[in-house]
Amino acid sequence: MQADDNAEAAPPPARVWKKWLLFVILVGVVVTLDQSTKQYIDATFNLYESRPVVDGYFNLTYVRNSGAAFGMLSRQDPKFLRLFFLSVTGLALVIVTFYYSRIPWSQRLTLWGLGLIMSGALGNGIDRYTIGQVIDFLDVYVGEYHWPAFNVADSAICIGVGLLLIDSFRRPVGP
Repeated sequence: MQADDNAEAAPPPARVWKKWLLFVILVGVVVTLDQSTKQYIDATFNLYESRPVVDGYFNLTYVRNSGAAFGMLSRQDPKFLRLFFLSVTGLALVIVTFYYSRIPWSQRLTLWGLGLIMSGALGNGIDRYTIGQVIDFLDVYVGEYHWPAFNVADSAICIGVGLLLIDSFRRPVGP
């Protein structure tokens, strides 16, 4: 391998800097939005209180979730759940950061997706660390059929996964 080959393989420093700036700003904005909305709900709502935003479709409803997504595992021992979820969150943060470091600037949709996943994991991880549960408050429904309550962090994770899926279909497969 010649020196010129090595220079072509490494991304230009400006792109690396932009990539990490995007990551830090995206994570900072989404985690701040997530935590501030949860603090607002916690300060102004009683637990299980619901206020309609769009009748028949959308409420703000204050609930706490000690389990996983959509309340799974919520009947397990709280001490076990806290340790389990903090461990999973820590592992996810390491994996997402590692994967992010390997993605080139040209794959911005993947970078955005990973940044959103990191934001959501961190936002819900903060809740689990500080109060042992996650505050959920977005209640989407049609008539009597309610989707499980969720929050900004959950939305960020879902949108991030969606962006990763979209980007995976956009790139050709193979050598």
